[in-house]
Amino acid sequence: MNTNQLILRNLHKNIKNYYLYVFALIFSTALYFAFVTLQYDPAMDETTGSIKGAAAVRVASVLLIAIVAIFLIYANNLFIKRRSKEIGLFQLIGMTKNRIFLILSMENFLVYFGSLLIGTLFGFAVSKLIMMILFKIMGIDQVASLSFSIAAFLQTVGVFTAVYLIIMLVNYLYISRQTILSLFHIKSKTEAREKRISIFEVVIGLFGIGLIALGYYVSSRLFSGDFTSIQELFTVMLFILVSVIIGTYLFYKGSVRFLANLIRKNKGGYLNINQVLSLSSIMFRMKSNALLLTIITTVSALAIGLLSLSYISYYSAGKTAESNTPADFSFVNEEDLSVFTSALKEEGIPFNKETIKVLVAKVKIDDIVNGSAASLPVEDGVLPMPIVSDASIPKLNVGENQILFTGYSDAMKQIVQFSSSGTIVLHTATQSFKQQYMGLAKEDVLSGYFTKGRPTVVVDKALFEKIAQDLNKELQFNADYAGINVQDEDIKIANDIFQSLEGIQRSGNSSQFALLNRQKENMGLIMFIVGFLGLTFLITSGCILYFKQMDEGDEERPNYTILRKLGYTRGDLLKGIQGKQVFNFGIPLIIGLFHSYFAVQSGWFLFGTELWAPMFIVMGLYAGLYSIFGVLSVLYYKKVIRHSL
Repeated sequence: MNTNQLILRNLHKNIKNYYLYVFALIFSTALYFAFVTLQYDPAMDETTGSIKGAAAVRVASVLLIAIVAIFLIYANNLFIKRRSKEIGLFQLIGMTKNRIFLILSMENFLVYFGSLLIGTLFGFAVSKLIMMILFKIMGIDQVASLSFSIAAFLQTVGVFTAVYLIIMLVNYLYISRQTILSLFHIKSKTEAREKRISIFEVVIGLFGIGLIALGYYVSSRLFSGDFTSIQELFTVMLFILVSVIIGTYLFYKGSVRFLANLIRKNKGGYLNINQVLSLSSIMFRMKSNALLLTIITTVSALAIGLLSLSYISYYSAGKTAESNTPADFSFVNEEDLSVFTSALKEEGIPFNKETIKVLVAKVKIDDIVNGSAASLPVEDGVLPMPIVSDASIPKLNVGENQILFTGYSDAMKQIVQFSSSGTIVLHTATQSFKQQYMGLAKEDVLSGYFTKGRPTVVVDKALFEKIAQDLNKELQFNADYAGINVQDEDIKIANDIFQSLEGIQRSGNSSQFALLNRQKENMGLIMFIVGFLGLTFLITSGCILYFKQMDEGDEERPNYTILRKLGYTRGDLLKGIQGKQVFNFGIPLIIGLFHSYFAVQSGWFLFGTELWAPMFIVMGLYAGLYSIFGVLSVLYYKKVIRHSL
């Protein structure tokens, strides 16, 4: 038998082992080719016309191949480990290690590049769907076309060829370092079957929990006013990251196994079959898998956190546009307002106009601010703020000697805690007015041109007139606020008119519809990229855990054979396996969700106005998709149990 015949026969014989490797290759190739196709699609000119947008897609493609490369190398290591006895037999019959490596390399070449071709075709088939999803998220009214990009294909082939060479190097090092004896015993080796738990293991486990709790606490104080400079924030963020990652590793290294041991001792050693099968994985394997689980947990938390923050920004796009432009169209220039309203009349578009006179005075707020106001540009507790009369805002009424804040941002609310009552002093050019503070209202009444992220001060008409007579001229705006509202069915036409008129898109004039679309486009692209990378990592990490469980299932098959001979049914064993998978998949998922929750909770207000709905949607989808791999693992164990006897 020559080498070519041996390669083909081995390929046919190992097809049942290759299917995992083939799946990993096809999936990875399709994912990468479909994403890279976006870079070269002419339709992307509208979405990545800026250098920043194009750079984001390129950076994401680099991150994507890094994730995919690690996944493929791990899948290859699992595959080569499954063939360890076969490699040992080749050496027994006199083959050199170099010839064995050549045979395996040729087999791998046929499988690898065959799968690469299939994955590319599959990626081409779904590229239009991905483009349609991107257009939908970004609100772009454009038809996605299906076109094969030669540039994307060449880039995919080049990248995966480089990964193939790395895999071949890993295989060569593996074969060259193994002895014949070790090759025959690799699959029977246990990973960390230590029966005794040392005091040191308990200590590092508790220390790990303490580090995680410390990281959570510091993250909750990140924007509380305790850290004001950029250098302090960067240092604290780095501390949180290091504390949580090291704490997670030590948690897997000691805490989980210690807790499982406590459960076992609490039972007095009398465990039923379900508890034996579920706790055995925790007792004997969790410690050796600590690094892998730490990586999966950390990157899962990062993916969930980034996707939650981007979705918060996307979800809050409407509210963000309203806070910057309360009316459909906002103006601070009377001439521009006249030009725009004349154009609306010519098109027969009805509209409502509102004008609010705006004054600026220095407001002493230290009596109503809880804690430090260092985050605000204040001097001696005094802050210049826009002031309007309650007569201009029918929904808001304040009494004599009363004052109300409205239109505050969520970022300011988180950074600066306002009291529910107190005393405020308004300083004009020569006078001071002491008023009773009545609290905060949500209504946005002025555009961002006037507020600059600060609340608007609402006073009664009489006080407003007194302030107007004694103004500090250096603080005043050159114009008052004017808002134009049109009917919903006319908003797109009115926005087209606003965009077509030259000269009125100056500072202070804005369109709520245009701001909303711009926000959706910017955050939609970011959310798509983060979501794509998050989905890639979810599937790859899920597959890694699934492959790991397959390997453990094959190793534990003799144990299931003994248990079946002792009289335990398939159902008895399966219940224990289900508990085992809850631990193996549930613990990394739950810890990852906790990490992402505290990360998002610390700074979500910088990205949008809504927290719970977008965060729970992201977490729910991630947990649901992740659970699929736990179900697949149970199904594989079910097959192992069925064939164990």
